[in-house]
Amino acid sequence: MTTDPVVALTLRPRIIDAICSVYDPELPVNIWELGLIYDIDIDSERRVQVQMTLTSPGCPSAQALPLEVERRVREVEGVADVFVEVVWEPPWSPERMSDAAKLQLGML
Repeated sequence: MTTDPVVALTLRPRIIDAICSVYDPELPVNIWELGLIYDIDIDSERRVQVQMTLTSPGCPSAQALPLEVERRVREVEGVADVFVEVVWEPPWSPERMSDAAKLQLGML
């Protein structure tokens, strides 16, 4: 899947907003700020592929978070279909978190 630049300009910000409404149940930070989203690809048919990870393979939310991301992205007007892929490379680390997330968690 290759990102369509014109479609991405309109959909990508709304998709990110939708993803920002998904929170890790153990942390008071959304998964975008935690750095759990690795890639968002949107094709010309408005199909969205989200590549994400979890904080660890044993994450208790391993089943729920990808489904929640799919549901929220699917609700974005203009999205035709959604596929969420959970990947483990590169492994997640706290360095992937935004400064806002680090500040919120008292790491700055």
